[in-house]
Amino acid sequence: MMRLHQLAQLVGGNLTSAEDPVINGAASINRATDTQITFACSNKHHEQFLASDAAAAIIPKSIEISDKPCIRVEDVEAAFVKIAGHFKPPIERPNNGVSPQAIVSPIATIAEDACIHPGAVIMDGVQIGSGSVIFPNTTVMENVCIGANVTVYPNVTIYENTIIGDRVIVHAGAVLGAFGFGYKSGRGKHLLSAQLGNVVLGDDVEIGANTTVDRGTYDSTTIGKGSKLDNLVMIGHNCSIGAHNLLCSQVGIAGSSETGDYVVMGGQVGMADHLRVGDNVQIGPQSGLMHNVDDGQVVFGAPAKPMREEMVLLASRVKLPEMRKTLRRLEKEVAKLTEEADKSDSKNKAA
Repeated sequence: MMRLHQLAQLVGGNLTSAEDPVINGAASINRATDTQITFACSNKHHEQFLASDAAAAIIPKSIEISDKPCIRVEDVEAAFVKIAGHFKPPIERPNNGVSPQAIVSPIATIAEDACIHPGAVIMDGVQIGSGSVIFPNTTVMENVCIGANVTVYPNVTIYENTIIGDRVIVHAGAVLGAFGFGYKSGRGKHLLSAQLGNVVLGDDVEIGANTTVDRGTYDSTTIGKGSKLDNLVMIGHNCSIGAHNLLCSQVGIAGSSETGDYVVMGGQVGMADHLRVGDNVQIGPQSGLMHNVDDGQVVFGAPAKPMREEMVLLASRVKLPEMRKTLRRLEKEVAKLTEEADKSDSKNKAA
């Protein structure tokens, strides 16, 4: 437990009142109790904080007045992360080197300060850099090269010849380098195409849980430096993902497609094969991409189209039931007018 003024000192903030409650934890606004601190990044969130049970909040300098005790800081989220980390410090695992319960090839090269947990399998020709950690039940196949300060969580499978840069994080259940889904059909069979390539991850890449990245057919499937792949993302064979991409959960990118740098794809985006997406492109959730996209565009929908165009279409769809009723009414009115006009013409002809 800490007094509020101590937390203010921890993050270099200023108290908004003389009240100095005891704080024993940190939580979001909706879950914070009367002994916990929360954070409010805007006036709207500040109003929610005032109505909540939270004892105090971290607020930006733009909020000048508060009826409850607060800590005013420059960067609200960074301050809250620091305080939350104080109350819930990360688990510190000792580096015990290579566990005797791990299966490690005698011709693997492992840095002295790397850590291999029990149950991990390290096969022939593997290289693991300084400070890297391989968690239990992970299999690293032949000739894989893992850089420095890489973390590979449990139950990951890394196929042969995969190359992983520095400071990469691979979460549980991910598979790197599995065969690409490429077949040649003939004589009543589907024959697997060549699987001679590999997977290459740049520095500072993060691979989410149960995400899969297939190897290239002849060359490499590549993930550019700093790119972050969420859980359950699928990257097909021969793809080239640019630097600093953000691919949300359940994105699927078919083979031989390419993205530029700083591309963002919302959840469940599907991208057809052999496409090119330019730099700084944003693709809305559940979009289906069937064509190339130039730099800087924002697209949405299935098939994906410019955001404004798709939003107009969505707004129109909402009005379709009303428009249908109006159309039926107008059809009846037109039919009635036509009938009256025909009767009038008949009378004129008879006269």
